[in-house]
Amino acid sequence: MSYSELIKEAKAVGFTGVEHIPAESIVLSREFRDACAANRCGAYGKCYMCPPDVGDIDELMATVRTYTHGLLLQTVAQLEDSYDFEGMTEARKNHSRLTRELWKRVRPLLPDGSLCLGVGGCGFCSKCAKRDGLPCRSPENAMASLEAYGVNVSSTVANTSLKYVNGQDTVTYFGLILFN
Repeated sequence: MSYSELIKEAKAVGFTGVEHIPAESIVLSREFRDACAANRCGAYGKCYMCPPDVGDIDELMATVRTYTHGLLLQTVAQLEDSYDFEGMTEARKNHSRLTRELWKRVRPLLPDGSLCLGVGGCGFCSKCAKRDGLPCRSPENAMASLEAYGVNVSSTVANTSLKYVNGQDTVTYFGLILFN
């Protein structure tokens, strides 16, 4: 599958912006794992796709460096105002839904070992099986976040034609498909 075909497919799924990037342009930082460990979102240690269960940060960043190409995926949603947390949550869920849909479509066409990273925690299940000490119920749909792999999204996006901030009363989310 060519880059232009991947981009066309991503736009057909509903992404606002899509850009093919060289994986070497992805900015990585351990600081994002520190933010996870501070447990600001409440998912630290409670989700298989979140730290610390997702893996060692240095190993995950090394994994990102094994790829040569990335497809950066963007959604931009309009909010009622800057305090529209319900709108932000719905936009995040929509972004995750689109990411999984695209991944389902293109995964069979990409080389084995390709990787899809989403926004925030996995969120596929309403309650991660980790919380009950059970194995992941849906490993084929489980998705780690960009930040869990140490991706500095704002710095990575700054090297592209996409915008990290898209105006007042909007929220922007990103995902990434990595492949060779």
